[in-house]
Amino acid sequence: MCTAECNSSQPANSSVHPLQLAGSSLQRTSLKLAVIQMFVWPFFLINLLMLFTFYRKQAFRTETRYILFAHTLLTDVIFLLLTDFAVILSYSLFLMPVSFCIPLCILIEVVNTCTPLTITAMCVERYVAICMPLRHSAISTTSRTINVILIIWIISSIKPFVDVIILFRTAPEQYFIEPTLCFYEVMTPEHWHRVMRGILYIITFIIILLTESVCYLMIMIAAHAASVDRKSAGKGLRTISLHMIQLILCTSEIVCPYIEALIIEVDIELYLSVRFFNFITFNVIARAVTPLVYGLRDEKFYAAMLCNIRCRPNHISSENRDSNS
Repeated sequence: MCTAECNSSQPANSSVHPLQLAGSSLQRTSLKLAVIQMFVWPFFLINLLMLFTFYRKQAFRTETRYILFAHTLLTDVIFLLLTDFAVILSYSLFLMPVSFCIPLCILIEVVNTCTPLTITAMCVERYVAICMPLRHSAISTTSRTINVILIIWIISSIKPFVDVIILFRTAPEQYFIEPTLCFYEVMTPEHWHRVMRGILYIITFIIILLTESVCYLMIMIAAHAASVDRKSAGKGLRTISLHMIQLILCTSEIVCPYIEALIIEVDIELYLSVRFFNFITFNVIARAVTPLVYGLRDEKFYAAMLCNIRCRPNHISSENRDSNS
């Protein structure tokens, strides 16, 4: 998160205690919390509806892009729930021991990392489908997709668990019973640890961005060479473009703590406003791009979702029989 509630990477020179973040009035705090709920819950419900649509129709459960899409929806739902819970704890000034906060921060970090990795896998899948259509069915199988998702979870778990190991080896025992607000910086109290974490975060972002850029470039070359269907290639380019926008939004949070650290030295009220804006923009709205890319823009998925909204299961079943025949 870009906020102090459960931040992914705080600046090395940050010395602000969480209790100092309570500088705004109760009325302003309540208003901000209400606005956050207005942003979080509509996206949460939309994602749940799309997950229901995915599991309702068997045709979606056998296609790689829809499986990866559903995985993104699932991680986004978990992320929104956990971060919203952390925000409520923070605005309520609810303190808990560091040891109780660690599992929550680990899970938030894992699902937060899953999103850009899954987006990258979706871009690669689009590249294979457009540039290698004859091999797509052999490469993009259901079992391989499940294995890719498992690998994504393993990779996403490495950094937070390494942070935990470093924390247990460097922090004194009394540190784990100290009351604190739940935010990720409690897991990286050492200066060198935060610097190392920031560097690894930047390297990961560069690798993911390069992968998506290569996929975009290869699809664009194939489209100009007229070796693939131009309509399919154009749609693939737009999809990857939206993925790259989402990736930039999701990973731009790396600079948020550094900007916030500069602002807090000037004005605490301005800092709280900037922190609020960063959370809404880079944590909540960034997750709204996923339903746009594969939910509302995909005609087949959108039609199935409308059928679920209108309570027409018989029509969906008939579509399943037609697609399987």
